[in-house]
Amino acid sequence: MGAGVMKSDGDGGRRRRGRRKTAPMAEINVTPFVDVMLVLLIIFMVAAPLLTVGVPVELPQTAANALPTDEEEPLTVTITGAGEILIQNTPTAANELVGKLTAIAAERSSDRIFLRADGANDWTTVAEIMGALNAGGFSNIGLVTDVGGPALDGSDG
Repeated sequence: MGAGVMKSDGDGGRRRRGRRKTAPMAEINVTPFVDVMLVLLIIFMVAAPLLTVGVPVELPQTAANALPTDEEEPLTVTITGAGEILIQNTPTAANELVGKLTAIAAERSSDRIFLRADGANDWTTVAEIMGALNAGGFSNIGLVTDVGGPALDGSDG
């Protein structure tokens, strides 16, 4: 790919009979490589936002920093505004939550779990779900919020 043949012009422009001497072209043509890389870059730029999974909820805004990421895909429990409970994208009844979480915790190496709760939920519901997460074997619970909310010092974060 990219190797070609150049004519040798060592005879001073005179024509010679017989076989012409040719030298291999030593330059690599990088234009096709750059074209392919640009196409892949565009594909990944378009596909990356589509890879985020989740149930649409209105998260409360806080001034907290983002949590560091792990090697494993983070486990997420979502409480929608209507009170539905979802593990990742799977709807789960409240009475089955501890059993399912215990089974999931047995297969995972990390005890980290993220809780996404719609701002329309009251604190009692969120606290009950946090208790169920702890009973299911997840003691490292991260509450997911949107950034840019007000800080306690009165400034907008």
